[in-house]
Amino acid sequence: MTTLQRNPGQVKSAAQDSVVRITEQGVGAYVFCSEEAFERRIAAEREDAAFEARLSEAVGRGIADIEAGRFTTSVDDAFQRAAELRRERA
Repeated sequence: MTTLQRNPGQVKSAAQDSVVRITEQGVGAYVFCSEEAFERRIAAEREDAAFEARLSEAVGRGIADIEAGRFTTSVDDAFQRAAELRRERA
């Protein structure tokens, strides 16, 4: 007998807010959630995937910059370069 059979109200209540996983003898069997919880979960996963893609792209650009010698090890040099870029783009 599963929790869904024993306590359907409790499962439904929990499924209103998030994804509920019910296992049978330790093996994944069922997943329940409300449509709203499902939509929230999909939106969160999309945001996470977009963040991961942006992060991966930024790291890739950083690696390319280092390989091309576009980096500095001095704070003063970094501020000087930032000022140069601001003047160029003004």
